[in-house]
Amino acid sequence: MFLSVFDMFKVGIGPSSSHTMGPMVAAARFLDQMRASPFEFTGLRGSLHGSLAFTGVGHATDRATILGLAGFVPDTYDHDMAEAALAEIHETHSVSPEGLPTLEFNPKTDLVFDYEHHLSGHANGMILMATDAQGDVILRQVFYSIGGGFVLTEEELAEGKATDEGAPVPFPFKSAVEMLDMAKTSGKSIAEMKRANEISRGCADSFAKGTARLWQVMNDCIERGLTTDGILPGGLHVRRRAKGIHDALQAERGMNLNAPHTINDWMSVYAMAVNEENAAGGQVVTAPTNGAAGVLPAVLRYYLDHVPGASESRIEDFLLTAAAIGGLVKFNASISGAEAGCQAEVGSASAMAAAGLCAVMGGTPEQVENAAEIALEHHLGMTCDPVAGLVQVPCIERNGLGAIKAVSAASLALRGDGHHFVPLDAVIETMRQTGHDMHEKYKETSLGGLAVNVPNC
Repeated sequence: MFLSVFDMFKVGIGPSSSHTMGPMVAAARFLDQMRASPFEFTGLRGSLHGSLAFTGVGHATDRATILGLAGFVPDTYDHDMAEAALAEIHETHSVSPEGLPTLEFNPKTDLVFDYEHHLSGHANGMILMATDAQGDVILRQVFYSIGGGFVLTEEELAEGKATDEGAPVPFPFKSAVEMLDMAKTSGKSIAEMKRANEISRGCADSFAKGTARLWQVMNDCIERGLTTDGILPGGLHVRRRAKGIHDALQAERGMNLNAPHTINDWMSVYAMAVNEENAAGGQVVTAPTNGAAGVLPAVLRYYLDHVPGASESRIEDFLLTAAAIGGLVKFNASISGAEAGCQAEVGSASAMAAAGLCAVMGGTPEQVENAAEIALEHHLGMTCDPVAGLVQVPCIERNGLGAIKAVSAASLALRGDGHHFVPLDAVIETMRQTGHDMHEKYKETSLGGLAVNVPNC
C-alpha cells in the first residue's frame, strides 16, 4: 500500500477538504472530460447529495463547485480572482473555462441541493452534467469526495481505486504489523522506509522541495491566524480568538509565574490559528483533512518552538512518519467525517501528529506505533456535528485538544519501550466499525449532536 505524502498533505482552501476542495477538484475533472469529448456543449448543471447537500452551504460546497466549473483549482486558488469570477458568473449566468466555449450556467437554478436522493457510493456524492443546445444532457458523471480532498468517479470507486496500490514500492506495508516487521528486518525507521517509497515514485530533489513547501504553507497559515482578528463568516458570529490568546501568551513570557499547563495554551493557539484561517476560507494544508488541518502543524510548531534540541532538519521525518500512519488509517478505515465522524478526522490527525513527534524525539518504530495508537484510541466514537454546517463549532477548539492529546500520546509512548496492550491495527479497525455503526446524523450532516442543541444565531 502506498499513499504519497503529497496525497495525504495537499495545499488547498478552506473550510473543508471533502466539501470544498473535493467538489472543486471534481468540477475540474469534469471540465477535462468535456475537453476530451467530441460533443459540442452549451450548458452545465449539477446536483449535490448526502452530506454535500446537508452541510454544503456551511462548507461553501456550492461556491467551490461553481468556481471549479469556471476553471479554478485548490492548489493555485486566488481569493480576489475568485470573488471577481463569482460576481461575473452570477451576473451573466455563464462560465468560460479555458479550452471550452462559454457555457450557460445559472448557479441559482442549475446547481441543486438534493436532500432526498442519496448516492450509493459514499455520503459525499455529486452529479455534474453538460448539455447541448436543446438543453439535453449529453455528458453525465457521478463523483464522490471521499475525504481529504480525494475524489473518485462512480466507475473508479466501483473498480476499487480507493484502495489501489499502484506500482510496487520498496516497503509496501498495508498494516502497522507489516510496517514494524519491515522496520525490524531492514533496520530502517518509518520515515526512512516512507522516504524510500516516495523516491521510488519520483525525484529526491523535487520531494525535498515539495515537503519544504508543505511546511511553509502550514506555518504561514499559523502566522496569519495568530495576527488576524475579527468575526468568522457564516452567520454564527464566531469571534477569532487565536490572536488574543497569542498576544496574552507573549505578554506573559519571562514572568516566571506561568503554571506548567500553560504549554497547552500554546499548542491550542497554534491549532486554532490554522482552523480559524480554514473557517475563513484561507489557504491550508489537508492534514489529513481541512477540518483537522490544525492538529499536525500545531504539534510540529510546538516541537520547533518549545522542545529543547529541536531541529528544522527533522521536519521531513515528521511529515513522512505522519503520512505513513495517515495512509494506514485511510487504507484500512477512513479519514472522512461524513463516513466515520470526527474520529476519522481529528482522531486520525492526532495519531499522525503523535507519531511524527515521537519519531523526531528519538522514538523507535515500536514507540511511534504506540504513540499513534494512544492518540487514535482516545478519539474513538467522536462524532462530527458542526453547528449550522460550519467548520467552526466545535471544530476549531477540537483541533487544539487533538494537538494536546497528540503530544501527550507521544510523551507516554516515549516513556515506554514500545510494548503495549492494544495494537494500532486493532484501533484502526475499531474506528472503522464504529464509523459504520454510527448514526448518519452524527456524520457531518448537522442533523444531531451540538448542531441541533446549540442555537444557530
